[in-house]
Amino acid sequence: MKLNQKIVIVDYGVGNIYSVSNAIKFLGYTNLKISDKESDLKTSDVLILPGVGAFDEAMRNIKSRNLDNILNEIVLVDKKPILGICVGMQLLAQGSEENGWHDGLNWIKGKVKKLELFHTYPVPHVGWNNIIIKNQTPLFTNQKNTTPHFYFDHSFYFETDDKYVSSYCDYGINVTASVQHNNIFGVQFHPEKSQNNGLKLFRSFFNSIQ
Repeated sequence: MKLNQKIVIVDYGVGNIYSVSNAIKFLGYTNLKISDKESDLKTSDVLILPGVGAFDEAMRNIKSRNLDNILNEIVLVDKKPILGICVGMQLLAQGSEENGWHDGLNWIKGKVKKLELFHTYPVPHVGWNNIIIKNQTPLFTNQKNTTPHFYFDHSFYFETDDKYVSSYCDYGINVTASVQHNNIFGVQFHPEKSQNNGLKLFRSFFNSIQ
């Protein structure tokens, strides 16, 4: 267990930053910062990209702080590991159809689409749901149950190639619950609100980083 890792939560003005920070601190990680400074991001061991709200506003905030260019270098060139959460995961896509088309970070091929489901499946999708794990490593290594439950709150989902999907949720359709591409990871659900399973996910992710 490596509790001295330098973890930086990317600050671009979204609302769930402090709940993510509190969950990580609860696990005993003390070398934790919330920052949008290039120097902090570049010297980190791992980055967390949180997110709630609308995709287009999130991208505007990122671009207004020049974080798209900074993160492109750190993640795509330096290969620093990053975990996107909820809208933070959706930002990894080529773009989103929410409120018209908006370009994303374009790190994982695919697009963000509105959940259009049978009336028996309410939208937004809010609450606890089991996920089906396709690839345990590294996010789900600590999960003894192969269908653990996590807390979701979203109206849009990441449609991507099956090879990038590490888990999915059956919600009338197979909703991408997590993605993985090289050093880039994302989860649609909120681990910071998912009690013990969310804490296990954070621990598993941080333990996987060399």
